[in-house]
Amino acid sequence: MGIKETQDQVDNWIKEYGVRYFNELTNMALLTEEVGELARIIARTYGEQSFKENEKDKDLAGEMADVLFVLVCLANQTGVDLETAMKENLIKKSKRDKERHQNNPKLKD
Repeated sequence: MGIKETQDQVDNWIKEYGVRYFNELTNMALLTEEVGELARIIARTYGEQSFKENEKDKDLAGEMADVLFVLVCLANQTGVDLETAMKENLIKKSKRDKERHQNNPKLKD
């Protein structure tokens, strides 16, 4: 599924099941909450913290999808075309960072 299709599907889901979008401030708070849940899993899976017994069934992919869902909601309600924005962002990064990472000694093996 492409980014445009994702935005359309989320919009259709909101209209069918969600009644309406939460306001932008609420969705920003929800995005922060979802990123925190994702960070918790990453910290415990790849970092030095351990899971509590009741946390062991956490789903990394599901949490990433939750983050993406709320981000897409924010894009939809603020009129952002994420596909265009992502293309433009990659062009910007390609120009700006053309040699930056290749010349970074910290990234050399």
